[in-house]
Amino acid sequence: MQFDRQLGKVVKSNTHCDYVVQLDDKIDVDYPPQADDYGFGCFVKLEEPTVRNWAVGIIYNSQLMNPLFMSNGPRLSSEPDPLFTPDLISETRTLLGIVLIGAMAEDDGLLYGVHGIPRVVVPVNTPAFLMNSDEIYRFHLNRDQKPQFSYYSHLLRFGGSFASQLTQQVLNELAESQLFSGAEQRALEILCKELAWKNTMGAMR
Repeated sequence: MQFDRQLGKVVKSNTHCDYVVQLDDKIDVDYPPQADDYGFGCFVKLEEPTVRNWAVGIIYNSQLMNPLFMSNGPRLSSEPDPLFTPDLISETRTLLGIVLIGAMAEDDGLLYGVHGIPRVVVPVNTPAFLMNSDEIYRFHLNRDQKPQFSYYSHLLRFGGSFASQLTQQVLNELAESQLFSGAEQRALEILCKELAWKNTMGAMR
């Protein structure tokens, strides 16, 4: 999986903490993101490099947009020639649903995360980047450089139709990453087991 690479840009929002990112394709960039780069539960940062970090979010949904689906028009007998049919090249797009869970901040040169719903509105066309492991770790530290998981209930409420599964996957991957140790790691593992039990019991009802 590739990190620290641009996935696409913000094209709209559904709510103050629910944004839609249109994935870059081969028309936009030379090396577009691959399927493994934008999976369910990936941490994403919405920022303008060297300018500011707007927000941190998690991919909770994806949509494939294909205007040709259910089209009753005539079909081509072969692949279209890009030189004569340029409008056919970029009709299919991939949209990513991003739930915002906080933002990055800096104090005396130390990065840390501010969990919760960001106060600012992220502008249209803001680039979205996949976060690397160090950025994910820094986001889970508070201003005192202590571990934090304050977006737990927020993600359960606003993580879409698969909120419970999304939260469980995020917590499991954090626990398996071994970014934390001692009491913080044990607390994370307890949260994982508690949510797994709730999801199992909910499925049995």
